[in-house]
Amino acid sequence: MRMKKKLSNNGIRLSLTLLVFANACASTDGKKSAKPSKDYHPGIVPANFTHVVTNPYFPLVPGTTHTFVEKEGRETRENKVIVTSDTKKIMGVKCVVVHDTVTQNGKLVEDTLDWYAQDKQGAVWYFGEASKEFKSGGRISTEGSWEGGVNGAQPGIQMPAVPKPGAPYRQEYSAGSAEDMGQVVAVGETVTVPAGTYKDCVKTRDWSMLESGSEHKWYAKGIGFVRSETTVGEVVVLTSVTNK
Repeated sequence: MRMKKKLSNNGIRLSLTLLVFANACASTDGKKSAKPSKDYHPGIVPANFTHVVTNPYFPLVPGTTHTFVEKEGRETRENKVIVTSDTKKIMGVKCVVVHDTVTQNGKLVEDTLDWYAQDKQGAVWYFGEASKEFKSGGRISTEGSWEGGVNGAQPGIQMPAVPKPGAPYRQEYSAGSAEDMGQVVAVGETVTVPAGTYKDCVKTRDWSMLESGSEHKWYAKGIGFVRSETTVGEVVVLTSVTNK
């Protein structure tokens, strides 16, 4: 993790933790062959964070709704991501609450609350999620839910302060249930989706240490996430952005 601006003492300690971790994750071929250490404790200092998320590649403005279409084979789903004005304190950090729902054929299949905060250097951190997946027979699964500081779970980076191709970083960590990784692989990309054409996009490669396969994602400046493609053929595209 490279920071472009001078850091406070708290920021230096935080960034050094990330730098040590990133170096441990890096592999000579840029692939995910190196397994990150499980001894991951980023040393969260609440005074170094704010719930006001202004990172240009992951802005979270309350009242904003992003609508996506997900396609996998013959299946199509609609995904709505609403940035709420609600907050939740996790590990002493005030986080903004984002409400994420997925519907298929008009039926709710997933309902998730995600928690984010931004550090003073501009990196966006993911502090956890409360997720419900609605299955057949009325069953509800909360598998994958986690909260930073609970049962050893730790927050991770969702978007670096200054994204550029480099070493992998943890996006979330809860042993055995949430072990996602991310890596910026390109910048300056142009992406066209139903919502429009976006230039100067950041491209990442994401994967889970618990599953096979990976996913490429594109983030547009001033908008955030706009497109993804997985190795199993699932494609997600942004169809609209609205603000109250």
